[in-house]
Amino acid sequence: MKIIDARKLSAEAQEDIRRKAVKAVLEGETKTKVAALFGVTRQAVTLWVKDFKQSGQKALKAKKRGRPKGGKKLLPWQAAQTARMVTDRYPEQLKLPFFLWTRQAVVELIARQFEVDLSVWTAGRYLKGWGFSPQKPIRKAYEQNPEAVTRWLKEDYPAIRRQAMKQQATLFWGDEMSVRSDHAVGRTYGRKGQTPVLPVTGRRFSCHMISAITNLGQLQFMVFKKKFVAKVFTTFLGRLIRQNEGMVFLIVDRHPVHRSSEVRQWLEDHKKRIRLYFLPSYSPELNPDELLNQDVKSNAVGRKRPRDQKDLMSNTRGFLYGRQKKPGIVKKYFHGEHVRYAA
Repeated sequence: MKIIDARKLSAEAQEDIRRKAVKAVLEGETKTKVAALFGVTRQAVTLWVKDFKQSGQKALKAKKRGRPKGGKKLLPWQAAQTARMVTDRYPEQLKLPFFLWTRQAVVELIARQFEVDLSVWTAGRYLKGWGFSPQKPIRKAYEQNPEAVTRWLKEDYPAIRRQAMKQQATLFWGDEMSVRSDHAVGRTYGRKGQTPVLPVTGRRFSCHMISAITNLGQLQFMVFKKKFVAKVFTTFLGRLIRQNEGMVFLIVDRHPVHRSSEVRQWLEDHKKRIRLYFLPSYSPELNPDELLNQDVKSNAVGRKRPRDQKDLMSNTRGFLYGRQKKPGIVKKYFHGEHVRYAA
C-alpha cells in the first residue's frame, strides 16, 4: 500500500478523502481496507471516525492553513519604546516581578504600558526582530563606581603600562580563589523523566589557589590548604620575584590581605623588585585572571570528581601545570570582552 502525503493535497481534497473514508467505515468496511483504498494510514482513519462520532460533519471540514492572521500587534512607536526599556532598564526598575528579562516579562511590560495582550511566542518573535537573544548576564556589584572604572581604563592602567615598559617590568594580573569539591558544571545525558545520579562523596572539602598571569602567556600559581592570609600572599610574591628577572608589577583587587600592614611592609622591603597596583573596587570583570579561575572551576574541578582534599589539590595543580605549558591558552584569557583592554 502506498501512503500518500495528505499535506501536499489541497484542503478540499483532504476534506473529500476524510468524508469518503468515514462513510465507507460506517457502511461496514474495515478500517484497514479503507486505509488501503484511500492510501492513508489506519490510524488516520480511526481518528477521523472518532472525531466524526464526537462532533459530526464539522470535524471533517478543511481548516485554514498557516499562521493565524489578524493577531494583536504593536504599533511601530510601541515596539521602539519597548525595545528601549528592555535595553536601558531592569525589570525591577519598572516595578515588574522579574529579576531578568524573559519573554513573559516582556509580555507583562507590554500589557501594562500599552494594554496589548501578546503571547510569549509573539513576544519572542518581537525580541528576535529587535536584535535580542537569550544570554547569560555578567554580574556587576551595585557598589561599583562607574567613574572609577572609567578612570582606570582611560588613565590609571595606561599609566601603569607605560611605567612597566619604561622599567622593562613584567606586568602580572593576580587573583586568588577557593576551590570546592562540590562545584559542578555542565550537563550529562539521561532518559527523559529520569534525572541522572552523579556518585560523589558526601563530605565537602576545599583548597585555595593564588595565581598571576601576563598577556604574553606566562602563568605562576600556588595551591595551598591554609586560609588566605598575609603570610601566604607574601610567600607567593617572593616566588614571583625569584622566578622573574627584573622588576615585577602586579595588579590585584582590593582584598583586605592585599592592603594589610604586613604586606605593605614586605613590599617596602622589596620595593626594588616589585610593585602592587589595585583595581577599582567591586570590579572583578576587569581582571583577566578571573577567566583562569573560571577555567579551573569548569575543567579542573567541575568535570573531575575528587575523592578527598589531597585529590582536589592534585587535580588543581595538574591542570595549572598543563596551562603553564600552553601560553596560547593563557593569552586567550585576555580576549574576553571586558579585559581586552589589557591584551
